[in-house]
Amino acid sequence: MKRTGSFPRLISLVESKQFTCTVIFIILLAAVLVGMETSKSIMDRHGPLIHFLDSVVLYIFAFEALLKILSHCPRPANYFKDGWNVFDFIIVVVCFMPFEAEYVAVLRLARVLRVLRLLSIVPRLQLLVVALLRSIPSMFYVTILLVILFYIYAVLGVMLFGENDPKHYATLGDSMLSLFRVVTLEDWTDIMYINMYGADKYGYEVAEMVNYPDIKPQGSLITSVIFHVSFVLFGTMIMLNLFIGVIMTGMQEAQEETSKINKDDKGSGSRLGDYSALIEEMGRLEDQVRSLKNRLANTSSSERKNK
Repeated sequence: MKRTGSFPRLISLVESKQFTCTVIFIILLAAVLVGMETSKSIMDRHGPLIHFLDSVVLYIFAFEALLKILSHCPRPANYFKDGWNVFDFIIVVVCFMPFEAEYVAVLRLARVLRVLRLLSIVPRLQLLVVALLRSIPSMFYVTILLVILFYIYAVLGVMLFGENDPKHYATLGDSMLSLFRVVTLEDWTDIMYINMYGADKYGYEVAEMVNYPDIKPQGSLITSVIFHVSFVLFGTMIMLNLFIGVIMTGMQEAQEETSKINKDDKGSGSRLGDYSALIEEMGRLEDQVRSLKNRLANTSSSERKNK
């Protein structure tokens, strides 16, 4: 539904495509400036110019927020009813706060977070964020299932391979970390080969085995293959697909909700159009009735004069 207020031209400006594109350009410029500040050589040569441009960007953001607040007049507080507007406003305010030297990291963090303003400007990015937020409850249960899987395999890893491979399976904590490496597919075959052929034949140097006095090298060909391959299948393939499915479901729900809101806005807009047409028609009828009354009054006055 089209927004109305005390400044219709200002509303048209802040909701125009040109205004949005300009804000996106300024956000990208802010991102480039923050990236340039990480280079010591660039800052030594162009530091004052970069700081000046950074200040200009900040004031442009403040001016943009002011325009959007004024566009909600006579109820400027409506600006803060939108969570994205609150997010933008907080970032701008934090960047203006006079931090002392020990809190300069907070200011730098706020300047980096200005790049996140793209989320509040681009509708498609907003849809992705909403979908992720909607997926959090379901992802929580998938995460619990993943933790249970990790725990079971970690205990089995200590029992089966703790003596042969104490580097990866000596304790429950080491086993959990090793399984995390396996589930990320980072050289997971090396861990499998150590337990397939034995630590004395693969993975451990002779000098390194001195650091593990309780080591008992023993290869378990079939057990190691079944253990690690099954964990890769369960932990990587199935769990990853579950996470993707949950996120896709959340995105579909967010799209359906957005479509419903747009339909409601169009419906309310068409109803407002019908109300406006009805009011105009009533105005025309009132004018016709007033004109007819005037004619009747003039006719009756002329008849009196003739009599």
